[in-house]
Amino acid sequence: MLFLSIHDLSLPIADPVLKFLLVLIIILFAPLLLNKIKVPHLLGLIIAGAVIGPNGFNVLARDSSIVVTGTTGLLYIMFLAGLEIDMGDFKKNKWKSLTFGLYTFIIPLLLGYIGAYYLLGFSQLTSFLFASLFSSHTLIAYPLVSKLGVAKNRAVNVTVGGTMITDILALLVLAGCVGMAQGEVGKEFWIKMSLSILAFGLVVLLVFPIIGRWFFKKVDDKISQYIFVLVMIYLAAVLAEIAGIEAIIGAFLAGLALNRLIPHTSSLMNRVEFVGNAIFIPFFLISVGMLIDFKVFFKSWETIAVAGLMTGTSILAKYLAAILTQKTFRFTKEEGKLIFGLSSASAAATLAAVMVGYNIIISETEAGEPVRLLNEHVLNGSILMILISCTVSSFVSMSNAQKIAESENEDMVAGKTEENENLLLAINHIDTVDFMVNLSVIIKSKSNTENIFSLNVINEEKNESSVKNAEKIAHDTVQKAAAADVNITPLTRYDNDVLNGVNNVLKEKKITDLIIGVENGKGFSSSFSFNLYNGYLQNKNTNVLVYHAAQPISTIKTQIVLIPANAHTEPGFFHALLKVWNIARNSGAQMTFYATEKTTSILKRILKKVNIEAKFKIINSWAETEEIASTVGENEGLIVFMAKRGMNSYLPQMSRVPGILNTLFKEKNYLLIYPYQGESNNNTEVRSVGNHGDFVQIGNVIGKLFK
Repeated sequence: MLFLSIHDLSLPIADPVLKFLLVLIIILFAPLLLNKIKVPHLLGLIIAGAVIGPNGFNVLARDSSIVVTGTTGLLYIMFLAGLEIDMGDFKKNKWKSLTFGLYTFIIPLLLGYIGAYYLLGFSQLTSFLFASLFSSHTLIAYPLVSKLGVAKNRAVNVTVGGTMITDILALLVLAGCVGMAQGEVGKEFWIKMSLSILAFGLVVLLVFPIIGRWFFKKVDDKISQYIFVLVMIYLAAVLAEIAGIEAIIGAFLAGLALNRLIPHTSSLMNRVEFVGNAIFIPFFLISVGMLIDFKVFFKSWETIAVAGLMTGTSILAKYLAAILTQKTFRFTKEEGKLIFGLSSASAAATLAAVMVGYNIIISETEAGEPVRLLNEHVLNGSILMILISCTVSSFVSMSNAQKIAESENEDMVAGKTEENENLLLAINHIDTVDFMVNLSVIIKSKSNTENIFSLNVINEEKNESSVKNAEKIAHDTVQKAAAADVNITPLTRYDNDVLNGVNNVLKEKKITDLIIGVENGKGFSSSFSFNLYNGYLQNKNTNVLVYHAAQPISTIKTQIVLIPANAHTEPGFFHALLKVWNIARNSGAQMTFYATEKTTSILKRILKKVNIEAKFKIINSWAETEEIASTVGENEGLIVFMAKRGMNSYLPQMSRVPGILNTLFKEKNYLLIYPYQGESNNNTEVRSVGNHGDFVQIGNVIGKLFK
């Protein structure tokens, strides 16, 4: 039928097309309307869910379709938290995360127990379970914080790590209380649970990366890669439930497991964030709102008293834990409040624990009515606690995340100069487009979204490239970059000499970094070497990067970085070094630096200002680097700092590098970096660093090194 019947419009709406349309309209207009009055759209979606839900105007039922999509949204929030976390910061702050996790577990547990046992008169067992409700929290404001660009802030990092700890502990308390209520707790119970959780953690953190690395190496299709990510999220969630813990813990660990395989600047990361923030997470927020029933608070004073105690205890306990963490680690006031904002929201884990306790009947009254582990007053009180805590979380998180973002932006501006980073990809073969675009997206500065160019030089006389080939390369380059939200400007030049064509563009566009690709399975030919040494390297103000990729850069576990003696004295060294930093930060690969003692000491001093996973090994001769290169194994990449004749770090033995690469690295990844040769001065190095917002503090260190 072309028209809906009156029956189809009865409430709640049953027509799937109309249901989905209504939800999409809410997702579309809630942020647009609420942003005008400075209300976080997260809160708007929750309120909208309450209005249209079964406890509101009953426009939509909270049926299986809402629950499934909403559950995916919750898992997505936890997965993104694990995926976006900076592993270098995470390892550096692991003890801070553990400390905060214990604070935000123990303080709410103590306050909750006192309130339940002494004020509400609950039994000891019920009081422990009641208290555990306040220990767990949901990172409901994380998408908002991530959108403001402060997801890598140390306060966020510590909060995310602490969330995993407190949620696991709270859920263990839940499991223990349930087991005791059902008479199942004993030595075997705890041994079985401990072993199952340990096995689950090892499978996700050790096996998932192996599966993911294999899949991303074998499958190039972008849609298949995204579906694979969804499979990993749900598989980890199911394994978590089998192990006896909440599914959200599995999703978070899945994010940690795939963290290094999905670069933060990649097109896949862009797809993961886009779909989650556009569909799944809003569905989750609306589904949470559908649980809210305001009518219950007018039925019983006891419900109001319990709800008030729960809400006050939850917010006060999370505030004390956040402030104590701030004082312990000397965070700023804004960071302390951001920790409170992120950790104050009670939602999924809390509701799950309440429902479990409510469904357990421990005895019956004389009248035959069931006595539940958690009564209906606690169930209804948890609804008000969810609403108020999510409101507080949204406002506090948004306010303080904005202040931190503004402060970081001011630091970036203070470190910038007039000169910008300009990248040029010299592409002549369609097979090199994918890996060259991926490299450019990973090494570029955070602020550079426009100054990236691709060039194809057409020489019809020598049959080098063609108009059709150039159009194909330009189209693929722009398309692949756009998938990662990066704009690449394609350039096509007609020239009788490829070198002249490239060199003219280097001058016209003031290119700072030239990327040249070596086709997979091929190496340095005599013509390629001639163009490199007699053409591209003659540009004194341009870094030249020669890249060969046998597998996606995201699947490289370790990058072996070889640095010759005196490389740190080259004018372009620190600018080039930032590209290596960006590879480490954006791909998650561990860097193993081989350099002289003097260069190593400089690298270590700089590393104090940036968090990447790095190891340092001292070498005394270039011959050692050749031996090291020969030992590069599977899922390892090689990065070599090179130099042309006449530079301080040049060695005659460098002429053997192309031959070594042709022999040993046809099926492996390598990157040769030739730092630019312009005149050295302090301002040059600080200028280079200043273009990279994440590394602005390095400029101060480098400036001191050259005083």
